[in-house]
Amino acid sequence: MNTELARRIRSILAANRGVDEKPMFGGICFMLNGNMAVAARRNASLLARVGGEEAERALAEPGVERMVMRGRLMKDYIVVAADRLDDAALRKWTGLALAFVGALPAKD
Repeated sequence: MNTELARRIRSILAANRGVDEKPMFGGICFMLNGNMAVAARRNASLLARVGGEEAERALAEPGVERMVMRGRLMKDYIVVAADRLDDAALRKWTGLALAFVGALPAKD
């Protein structure tokens, strides 16, 4: 698991209420009100739940691809390559994920 990426994500999320961490997807997943927002994956890439429309737009950017789980495309999720995660990009993708997930109903 990539602890440096997780540390960077924690610093971005520090001011947000309702954020929890769980081991998931081979890394550390950050949940907002019980919904998965972003994850620091073991290969230092970022998994972000940005919603279907935003994911479609994101695919035009270098280093961004659709999340595939067990051969199935996950329409709301993208993976951003580690070499595309400077501080500005990490804030951008995390912000988009928080905006999408923040609009979802909270889970218990």
